[in-house]
Formats: sequence, structure tokens, C-alpha cells
Amino acid sequence: MTRIDFYILSENARSNRFQLACKLTDKAYKAGNRVCIYVASEKELGQIDELLWTFSEQSFIPHDHPHQHKDSETPVLLTTSLDNIEEHDILINLTDEIPQCFSQFERLLEPVDPNEKNRMASRERYRYYRDCGYSINNHEISV
Repeated sequence: MTRIDFYILSENARSNRFQLACKLTDKAYKAGNRVCIYVASEKELGQIDELLWTFSEQSFIPHDHPHQHKDSETPVLLTTSLDNIEEHDILINLTDEIPQCFSQFERLLEPVDPNEKNRMASRERYRYYRDCGYSINNHEISV
């Protein structure tokens, strides 16, 4: 069964969920995991793509997106659609929806911003996962 982790940024956090997603991706990549980052729009795809290049001077995370995706060995995939996604270990959900095929991943990571709209959508997803019988871990993040 998929392990689900919510990473909840505190009100005074200096970063947002996209920056947090980069940190989580870096950690997962260094641990040898394949990661799929799911975003809601092409604009957000560009935003996370740019952040993965710039969030840390000490890290390089090889990543790609489906319209550029040629090599199935790319460890990090950025996408606006989970249709026809090859096997990856971890799904990072940066949308406000429940990913349709989240159960095909070993882990689902849900970064949560302090803004109310994102928190409300996250609470809905949390209730859904809980009601479906998934075990959920919460991590309070203050950076």
C-alpha cells in the first residue's frame, strides 16, 4: 500500500511548497529513488523546472518532462498529466487534486503551503486518503 506523507509548512516558513518539493526531490534522488512531480499547469511546470536548476548551488537533479522525455532512465519527471507515466517510486503532488493513479507509487508526498486555499484542498485530500484506509504521516516544516 502506498505510504502517504504530508509536509506542512508553518505560517512563518521562508519557503513555499515548490521549494519544499525541490528539497524532497533532492533527498529522494540522492537515495536512489525515481520521482514524478505532478503540477497543475504548464506555468507551474516551468516554475518547478526552473527551481530544480536553481534551488541549491551544491545539487544537480537530472530531470525532464514528457514532451522532452526521451530517456526512460531520467530519475525525475515533471508532468501535468499522469497518463502513461512509466514506473517511478515517489509521486510529489503539487496540485490541489487527488492524483488518479497515486496508488501505483510506493510513496505519495503532499507538500502543503501555509495559504488557506492550499490548506483547505490538502485537508480534503487527507480525509480522502484516510477514509480509503491509507496510513498518513504528517511532518511539520518550519524552514
